[in-house]
Amino acid sequence: MSHSSFDSADERERWNQRYREKSAARMKTGTPGKTVPDPFMVWAFSEYITRLFPQGGSALDLAGGAGRHAIWLAKHGWEVTLIDISETGVDEARKNAGPLASHIHFVVDDLTQFKAAQIQFGDPSEPAPEPAFEVVMAFFYLQRNIFPEIVKALRPGGLLIYKTYTLAQAKLARGPKNPEHLLASGELLQLARELRVLHYREVVAENATAELVARKEVPGAAIQAEVATGQAPI
Repeated sequence: MSHSSFDSADERERWNQRYREKSAARMKTGTPGKTVPDPFMVWAFSEYITRLFPQGGSALDLAGGAGRHAIWLAKHGWEVTLIDISETGVDEARKNAGPLASHIHFVVDDLTQFKAAQIQFGDPSEPAPEPAFEVVMAFFYLQRNIFPEIVKALRPGGLLIYKTYTLAQAKLARGPKNPEHLLASGELLQLARELRVLHYREVVAENATAELVARKEVPGAAIQAEVATGQAPI
């Protein structure tokens, strides 16, 4: 994953400034940092993650910012790798995590060139195996070209938990308006076409969002499970 482009440097500084402004506003008002997970994350954890991985596992949090989802999973016994372009955001995530920081691997990097095989673990002098996470999650982040790498980052049987804005957001009073950052209706299904969709919904309320839970197939497992039980597996 590369940091070198001029656009990447501009984007990093933009997000650093955004986190600095938020931090200054919180210090002024005495408001704590936001570490409450999105309700969709809580629901997906209850409905899918705990059922498939009751013993926990490893998760990847893309554009994880100040760490609200990584910290929440760490509280539930998971090991999490958080990646974000902003070192200010990642520093805030580390502080927010407190004693749970030992269960979170914090990475500052530009996700626009994300490669699953380049996530480093352990001794950097040793060859790193291609990572395989039980869960990959992304909230309110959209980089279309990296979806094949997101799929590679999932182990067979792993889950993608994804939620971000749709084009309908542009008609609402607040939130992003740039179409590069907004999904067309049904686009998330197409981006995740290599996975088996377990849940998909588009909502227009306070925000316009698409949310998805999808699973990477285990070769042969679906057929074996249906033969054994007479039912399609999760």
